[in-house]
Amino acid sequence: MKHFFNRKDSIVTEALDGFLATAGSGTLARLDGYPEIKVVLRADWDKTKVAVVSGGGAGHEPSHAGFVGAGMLTAAVSGEIFASPSVEAVLAAIRATTGPAGCLLIVKNYTGDRLNFGLAAEKARAEGFAVEMVIVADDIALPDIAQPRGVAGTLFVHKIAAHLAETGHDLASVAAAARAAAKDIVSLGISLSSCSIPGQAHEDRFGDDDGELGLGIHGEPGVERIALEAASKLVAIMAERLAARLDPHSRYALLINNLGSVPPLEMSLIANAVLSSSLAKAVALTIGPGHLMTALNMNGFSLSLIRLDADREAALLAPVGPHAWLPAKPVRQPVVLAVAKSASRDAAVTASRDAGVEQLITAICEKLISLEEPLNSLDAKAGDGDTGSTVATGARSVLDRADTLPLADRGATLATIGDILGTSMGGSSGVLLSIFFTASAQSLKGGAPLGKALLAGLDRMTFYGGAKVGDRTMVDALEPALKALDASGLEAAASAARHGAEATAAMQRAKAGRSAYIGRQLDIADPGAFAVAEVFAAVAAMFAPA
Repeated sequence: MKHFFNRKDSIVTEALDGFLATAGSGTLARLDGYPEIKVVLRADWDKTKVAVVSGGGAGHEPSHAGFVGAGMLTAAVSGEIFASPSVEAVLAAIRATTGPAGCLLIVKNYTGDRLNFGLAAEKARAEGFAVEMVIVADDIALPDIAQPRGVAGTLFVHKIAAHLAETGHDLASVAAAARAAAKDIVSLGISLSSCSIPGQAHEDRFGDDDGELGLGIHGEPGVERIALEAASKLVAIMAERLAARLDPHSRYALLINNLGSVPPLEMSLIANAVLSSSLAKAVALTIGPGHLMTALNMNGFSLSLIRLDADREAALLAPVGPHAWLPAKPVRQPVVLAVAKSASRDAAVTASRDAGVEQLITAICEKLISLEEPLNSLDAKAGDGDTGSTVATGARSVLDRADTLPLADRGATLATIGDILGTSMGGSSGVLLSIFFTASAQSLKGGAPLGKALLAGLDRMTFYGGAKVGDRTMVDALEPALKALDASGLEAAASAARHGAEATAAMQRAKAGRSAYIGRQLDIADPGAFAVAEVFAAVAAMFAPA
């Protein structure tokens, strides 16, 4: 795996300085003592209040430094990547932040963290500081283990304890609330890849079709290997195991945590799956989805739940200073508004039948659907690899609405197909084809013969799209094909389309479309032009003499 870094031994200190330089707040600082002591703390802290200190190895960003600020952590102590901070670093954080009110240490249940934070607490007490320590062990992946891991659910404890400290509660009550909260948290993670550490050799233990359930936040192996399935099924497995640990009569807050590299699109899909699962009825508040406690670039996510009472709910909803914290939100069903209809729209189109037109449309759509993978493969070499899927989606949409088409009226049929493609295909291809069919319909309704009407549609499409013959787009096949169709018929059109598509493979570079961003000759046919040629060939074969 590739990473951006300068030297392995300075990654964490450089990252912390970058964070502080861009945090946009004059209320954050770090203690002197790099590289041994890596502590980010509040420069505005009032030592008459209980200090709340946490931390751990780096690599979990924005945890822990990202949560230092008003209403959250007083200080965060960082170790090297996935390594517990030293006793001296923790002790330095305690000394810098703790006054007469005392200090609460919040520690994830890993041996290194327990030992280093624990010894620091003992030394601090010997120096006269009032220090309490809460250990969070929220991971349910290994139900029979004596010492469950502390993972993303620890953030609930940060938020609750820090809110109480900020509002003036004493150390005993802050610690008691934190310990009680820690006992009411459950978490479970899943990933499709392990993480890689900058500067270290990486070998992914995962196969192409599997993932791991219950793995830790340092890349340690999961409890079990799990087959790659639809996201809803994976979430359902997690939901079942988490739900078994919940009180059926209680309300919960849900934290949806990105473990590193899951795209925002997929995280929102995961959130929808969770809130459609067996957990949904228990969830009253959500935090995320987003990056909260990551594992470098792990392609996974975790779910954490905490049982709510009035005090915890108030603490979770209270505003905070750190931008990295994602505010808790009540669960809301999506609001759906009716689509506004055009006031100038023609009267509703009435479905009608024409066997020949229906046969033609069906043949074209089925041909385009059959080309999905070949077109995606071509497009993957020149773009984002979705041309086949986009075209097939449009074709399926037309087929799905075949019974509603006004097939006896060619102009209305073209207009309706234009509407379907404009709403179903998306991207530039859907819009361009919608323009083509819509303008062709207008021309046909104005009295033009079909060949001339299709050329009129092409004219409008190229006007808005900006492509012309020679630019390496579908126009290279479509324009000569339509001109030949108008002048000489289907067989000539199919031949012209084929020659036009083949010519795109020899063009030096594209001048329009997404492949224009690739500054080299591609030596393959343009996917759109290839699709046009295949369609004309299929139609010509339909009408060829027996």
